[in-house]
Amino acid sequence: MSQKIFSLLFFVISISSLSAQIPLSQAEITDGLKNALNYGIETAVKSTSQTDGFWKNSLIKLPFPEDAIKVRETALKFGLQKQVDEFELTLNKAAEEASKEALTIFLKSIKSLSIVDGMKLLNGEQNAATNFLKNSTTSELTTAFTPIVKNAISKVKLTNYWEPLTSKYNKVNKFTGGKPVTTDLNKYVTERAISGLFKLIELEEIKIRNNPTLQLTSTTKEISSSISKVFGSIKKP
Repeated sequence: MSQKIFSLLFFVISISSLSAQIPLSQAEITDGLKNALNYGIETAVKSTSQTDGFWKNSLIKLPFPEDAIKVRETALKFGLQKQVDEFELTLNKAAEEASKEALTIFLKSIKSLSIVDGMKLLNGEQNAATNFLKNSTTSELTTAFTPIVKNAISKVKLTNYWEPLTSKYNKVNKFTGGKPVTTDLNKYVTERAISGLFKLIELEEIKIRNNPTLQLTSTTKEISSSISKVFGSIKKP
């Protein structure tokens, strides 16, 4: 009797060991990575496109343009604290408005992830998938985001704050010999909006890699299982 039990136990252990050694298919790896990126993107866009999504998130909040920081200092000297605060808020509102249109653009970009890419990224750095997406789509995203940001800036009347500040600053500079400010707000908001989204996507990727069995919200059990299976297969150092 004990011999039969031992044989059965040995059989179960053997099958379990064999199953653990069966590698994931290339398609499973690619699907898992895409699902992870999709989840990260959806989470990031949902976070940034909600009211004050940028403004109240210190990780991605848009500050006064670095290239025009002297404009801020000059404005404060002239008692324009309220205008400066409103300007910085509207910068973030513009990014928030633009990010509402980001989901479709990002999801479309993920389709470029090939099986070969997936195999390379599986055992890559903690943010390997995010970096791949960033390097392969930033140019395209910038082109797509620019008119959205321009429209968003128009909606929140951002230039109503920017023009008075720069005008006053440039007027002072005219007498001191300083260079006039010509900061491109469209470029600034576009770059920071995209950077902020990638930052949040990266955080989600790192979270998933460090805890593959994490219960992911807003996903089906099938997708969550796919992500868990792929990232759970990575050999930890």
